[in-house]
Amino acid sequence: MTTIEVDEDEHGPWTVFRVRGELDLVTSPLIRRRVHDAVAGGRHDLVIDLSAVRFCDSSGVGVLIASRRLLRSCGGRLRLILPVDAVDAVDRDGGHVGRVLSALGVRRLFDVYEDVPEALEEVTWAPPRSAP
Repeated sequence: MTTIEVDEDEHGPWTVFRVRGELDLVTSPLIRRRVHDAVAGGRHDLVIDLSAVRFCDSSGVGVLIASRRLLRSCGGRLRLILPVDAVDAVDRDGGHVGRVLSALGVRRLFDVYEDVPEALEEVTWAPPRSAP
């Protein structure tokens, strides 16, 4: 039986979904619905923590791509949590989901972070200082 759990937290302008389980044909509609509900509620900046997702198929990838498209269309942002596997330091792709996204050639579409605190940091750009 395929299962998925999603916890939701608010962090300032960011909504964080912590996803656990399997992201596949059966469970991906739940993620799609949660993202649509967030956007309908005026929350356009989302972090989806996929570090506890142990399986992801093409329908899960499709939901991530559709979520990115939806958020961009309303001026929002999507950040994914794909941590480096601490057990296998050679695996720099971000666990199972990161490997799937890389294999399909779509990982580059996403802003990827190793953990939620890193994703929530606001990065401000400053022009380089000129030499005196």
